Amino acid sequence: MELQRSGINVKSYNQEYTRFCGYLKDCKVCPLQQQCMRKPPIKTGRQVQFKSDESRKKISYIDKMKVKIDSPIGRRQYSKRLGCIEPVFGNITVNKGMNKLTLRGQVKVNAQWQLYCLVHNIEKLRERV
Repeated sequence: MELQRSGINVKSYNQEYTRFCGYLKDCKVCPLQQQCMRKPPIKTGRQVQFKSDESRKKISYIDKMKVKIDSPIGRRQYSKRLGCIEPVFGNITVNKGMNKLTLRGQVKVNAQWQLYCLVHNIEKLRERV
């Protein structure tokens, strides 16, 4: 049997619960009915609720990245990044002093970052000539 999330969070006794429901047609033919329900289903299928604990919340993106980077595949990919990407950011932020985005809004910030990258690329072209 498969339980579907009913889409609502239920509050009871100052606790928040997430509700899952099973379809009546599924519960009637389910082989686990004796273990799951006290009485045979008549009107509705099985309904269960689980507490919405703070501990069950999603972990932060920083923690997810720490786990990814600490894995063997992540270490290999990160070592590749260190060789080709990090020097560019280091040059733009430290050597050129362009470490702050002074504009506001996604479009303006993207334009400012592209100008920073343009300065970096012009310097690379100048070194080759």
